[in-house]
Amino acid sequence: MAEQKIFAGPRIRRIRNQKGLTQTAMADELGISPSYLNLVERNQRPLTVQLILKLAATYDINLEELQGEAGGSQDALREVFADPLLADELPGPQELVEVADAAPNAAAGIVKLYRAYREGQERLSDLKDILAREGHPTSLAAARLPADEVREKLEARPNFFAAIEEAAAGFAAGLDGGTERLGSLKEWLRKEHNIAVRLLPVQTMPLWRRRFDRHSMRLFLSERLSPFDQLREVAMEACLLYMPQAIGAELEKLALSSDEARRIGRFELARYAAHALLMPYDGFLPAAQRARYDIDVLRSRFGVSFEQAANRLTMLQRPNSQGLPFFMLEIDHAGNRFRAAGAQGFPKIRFGGNCPKLPVHVAFSQPGQILVEHVEMPDQTVFLVIARTLEGPQGAFDERVRRTAILLGCQADLAGDTVYGDALKGTIVKPTPIGQACRLCERQGCLARAEPPLTRPAGLDEFVSGLSAFDFR
Repeated sequence: MAEQKIFAGPRIRRIRNQKGLTQTAMADELGISPSYLNLVERNQRPLTVQLILKLAATYDINLEELQGEAGGSQDALREVFADPLLADELPGPQELVEVADAAPNAAAGIVKLYRAYREGQERLSDLKDILAREGHPTSLAAARLPADEVREKLEARPNFFAAIEEAAAGFAAGLDGGTERLGSLKEWLRKEHNIAVRLLPVQTMPLWRRRFDRHSMRLFLSERLSPFDQLREVAMEACLLYMPQAIGAELEKLALSSDEARRIGRFELARYAAHALLMPYDGFLPAAQRARYDIDVLRSRFGVSFEQAANRLTMLQRPNSQGLPFFMLEIDHAGNRFRAAGAQGFPKIRFGGNCPKLPVHVAFSQPGQILVEHVEMPDQTVFLVIARTLEGPQGAFDERVRRTAILLGCQADLAGDTVYGDALKGTIVKPTPIGQACRLCERQGCLARAEPPLTRPAGLDEFVSGLSAFDFR
């Protein structure tokens, strides 16, 4: 039987580039001429047995690495070009083999682009069905995108994932370096997965916070990120590698309906895992209780940001070892809800979170200041709420970036267990009257009302003008 020849020019060139070698330098180390290496890299000469052995000995690579990962890429490309839109573009499968073998990064990009296209087509189909069923253009507002599905699932359930907490505790216990988590995680990625972490300037990576290049085994971070956000991005990547089973198990429990929703859900669970890793439960809960839930004390003690420490407070719901049942809301300066979560689920029915009188909106006029107050719902339920702006990614001089603010809340009868409750003791200021949202609120004479209530008729009277343009009877 004739011996199968191995042509692996692109992979030899990739190995050489990863080592930072010129063709002359690599040829000298392999004991061949630069011209012969040039022919090998251009797939004009096959690899001989002697050259394969020399490559393995010199650069610590194996035959599977030389054979590459083209098989999976070929299957994915075959799926792409089986689409009716592209079915007649290729004369045969050989061209797919050549693309997957010679340009694996480009092949991966083609596959990613095609999957994004398919998901876009599915979204349009969903929107079309809604329009046909509802019969009017306002039904676009009812379109439920994958991100909406994930948000609804996470807001409706307690912000606690037992399997991830257990895996994160084991991971944290096995890391070296004490509290210097970033160095420990970088070293773990290097030792366990041969992954190097690099910080790149905005001009080099203008569109991403984090990007992992699996071919060069490098994790790139944007210099836009604060040191705390850089730490969280590295922790997320490490958690995805260390605990895929735990994250996968919790993702299955969410019962999401599409691949895109599952990818978004996996990202959110990785973010949860990063917080659990940086602030291990058995250390963070007692520290929070001793500090009486002072977020500034906790952020300093664990080397995290205000937002990360506040977010972690909503996760302390392990059976028989629970913290206060905080809930959290993050919005931007236009009032768009960015994230919501709660120890017992976000209290959307009881609290709402859309009232313009909440201090989270005032926080933008006092950046960096912690605002503390009591707020009262129409049913006389009172909450303690804490609001503060967040820093977010750093923009360039000519960029207008999106800034957010966070609101942390709990039942007012638990305020005595927090340092923030002390700030309101003895004050004569009444709780701020709020509602779930203007459309659901029946408070009369509200100077902040932005919409009329759905439940009351408009109070139109040519002889009387009220405080709001949306007066009602």
